[in-house]
Amino acid sequence: MNRHERLVLDTNVLVSAALHFGLPHQVLLKARGDGILLASEATLAELHEVLLRSKFDTYIEHAIREGIVEEYARNCTVISIASPIRICRDPRDDKFLEVAVHGRADAIVTGDRDLLALHPFLGIEILTPADYLKKK
Repeated sequence: MNRHERLVLDTNVLVSAALHFGLPHQVLLKARGDGILLASEATLAELHEVLLRSKFDTYIEHAIREGIVEEYARNCTVISIASPIRICRDPRDDKFLEVAVHGRADAIVTGDRDLLALHPFLGIEILTPADYLKKK
């Protein structure tokens, strides 16, 4: 992998990384160590909303999850979205394409089939966590 690769991590990857020590957690560690994490106000708001749902209370305390979101936000470059993108079959996923395009990302890492179906998108790789980890 190219050091300082610009990366967008989908909410599903980040929530899984917070709750389990599996592939998504390895993705987050690799991305934080080798890449530049990109987000937008909208993607950070979604992460906050999803990770703080009460259904996760039995896994990790609310305050710890709040800290995870805050730390992730501090480690990201927040991208301003100059113009909307409306292309994904699930319109809720367009915000990740917007970050990738406006932030000149090299890749989006996601488990979302609606995003994966667009690979590559305007020259941006859309990879599963496993495929991202296989990259050199």
